[in-house]
Amino acid sequence: LYFHAGCHIAMSPDTKYFAVDWLGVEVTRATLGIIGMGSIGYKVAQRARAFNMRILYHNRIQRRKEEEEAVGAHYCAKMEDLLQQSDFVMLVVNLTPETHKLIGKKELGLMKPTATLINISRGAVIDQDALVEALQNKIIRAAALDVTNPEPLPRDHPLLNLNNVIITPHIGTATVQAIRMMAEEAIANMLAVLNDQPIPSEVFPK
Repeated sequence: LYFHAGCHIAMSPDTKYFAVDWLGVEVTRATLGIIGMGSIGYKVAQRARAFNMRILYHNRIQRRKEEEEAVGAHYCAKMEDLLQQSDFVMLVVNLTPETHKLIGKKELGLMKPTATLINISRGAVIDQDALVEALQNKIIRAAALDVTNPEPLPRDHPLLNLNNVIITPHIGTATVQAIRMMAEEAIANMLAVLNDQPIPSEVFPK
């Protein structure tokens, strides 16, 4: 949000000077709560460690001690504990019946009023009506969404008119290299099936 607004100020034809009291929020040493510590969530933790962040995570299955220690992550058996302590809450879960509207009015109310909610999973993991209300009433500080429900949002959706939310068009994997790797992985899976071999990236293992 700080970066997004800063770009607008720097490029606006109306800008005459930069305000010295225009301040953002520090990431270094802040608490990051990761909901969903699968392979992607773990990679997020690896990167957050470089910023000396305190890392909490909630997952169906607790990671091995060696994996936790490698990134300095602490397990929260109850998601509520993570929500209450985190400065940044990042959603990195699959969309399932259990995670549909995982974050609603109750969960947003548990978060710090200074906290930012980040969603890189699927839009339906958040109750968007509850999020709009929380952002409008400053229940939480801000949200950063790479995913919404639907995509794109209707042009009159209230999320598009808030100044404490940033929305990107589902571009978390939108690089030339990532798309190429995904295509190669898909081909490897197809060849495995055709050759009656174990599937390298089976979505629903038997």
